[in-house]
Amino acid sequence: MAVKIVRQVKSIALLGAPTSAAGLASGQEGAPAALRSAGLLDRLTSAGFQVTDYGDCAPRVYKADDEHPRARNVNEVLAILEELGPKVEIAVKSGALPVILAGDDSVVLAAIAGARRYYRHVSLISVDRDAGLNVPATTPSGCVDGMVISHVTGRGAPELVRFWGEPPLVREPDVAVFGIDRVDEPEQRWLVRSPLHRYLAVDLKKRGPAVAAQEALETMHGSRHEFVLLLDLDVVASEDFAATNYPGSGGLSLDEVRQALAVFARQPNLAALVLAGYNPTRDADGSGAKILVDLLVDVLAPRLQAPPAEGTESATATAGAATIEETPVNVSENTEPAAGSISVPANASSEPPDIAAPASESVAPEKTAVPSSDGTPDKHSDVVSEGEPPAE
Repeated sequence: MAVKIVRQVKSIALLGAPTSAAGLASGQEGAPAALRSAGLLDRLTSAGFQVTDYGDCAPRVYKADDEHPRARNVNEVLAILEELGPKVEIAVKSGALPVILAGDDSVVLAAIAGARRYYRHVSLISVDRDAGLNVPATTPSGCVDGMVISHVTGRGAPELVRFWGEPPLVREPDVAVFGIDRVDEPEQRWLVRSPLHRYLAVDLKKRGPAVAAQEALETMHGSRHEFVLLLDLDVVASEDFAATNYPGSGGLSLDEVRQALAVFARQPNLAALVLAGYNPTRDADGSGAKILVDLLVDVLAPRLQAPPAEGTESATATAGAATIEETPVNVSENTEPAAGSISVPANASSEPPDIAAPASESVAPEKTAVPSSDGTPDKHSDVVSEGEPPAE
């Protein structure tokens, strides 16, 4: 069956994924509620967007989970992916841009799966300080979040690789890691021989983030195929934004991140945007939430000037794609319900549970130099010291 997706450039589908299960500390599950409280929906509406709020999935909170030391809380992570995926499918089919307010970045798997329900070719651009290339055999901490690119490319935890019935979700040549400067030694070894595309923070500063972002799009065929954009906020230097579990000096400034996002977000083939890594328990005065609301509105507003884009792709369901029955009340009229058994309430919301104090992790592995684009180690890359937070 072929489904014609008519993109509604003024439409945004807001989805909440309140989870910290894939990380190493609680707190991130409060991100969707905090961003809504900071006025995100009103700001997007005032900018000219028609926003449909799909509400939040059930909260999933980090636990120590010593029974699965190589992939902590993997079952909880899988549960939220299975709940979120059908919502993303509905949003994609409606023609709106899904904007997913996530806790941790594991949620990007559901975003890609939802897009792949209707598009054959979906790439991934991950704007993140960490490479996300650990696997259960090499992870120093069992942090599922620190393996997110491996899950996507079919090398990660088996439960998450099988989330999409025909792995990989995205082929390695169709993945770009953008802004990295913290890499574990096993990740570095993999980067040297992997066909995925890497853009180091130190190189982006020299070349200019907007120029590098445009190059990444061309390399990833972002002008011809759909792509999902993941923004993990620890990519921003802690001097500009510190409300994350793993802040660090150096890296990219907030303005440099904004410049790159502006290039990515204005592309008509952007299939979904995932915002991850914000921890409101580290943002006592709410200033971080306001920064993020401003950032999202700034980079998304130029989409309002773009003409509608159409695309016809195969919608053949696979073992990894859920089917859907009902659509939210406020989605565009061009949405046709698909057969299935999952329903999604319109404008629903769920409050996160009481947020526990961030847990600590005893493992603090040393980070090593990141290989540059030519494969040589970059001496300017960060090395995690004993006083810095544990690696993902």
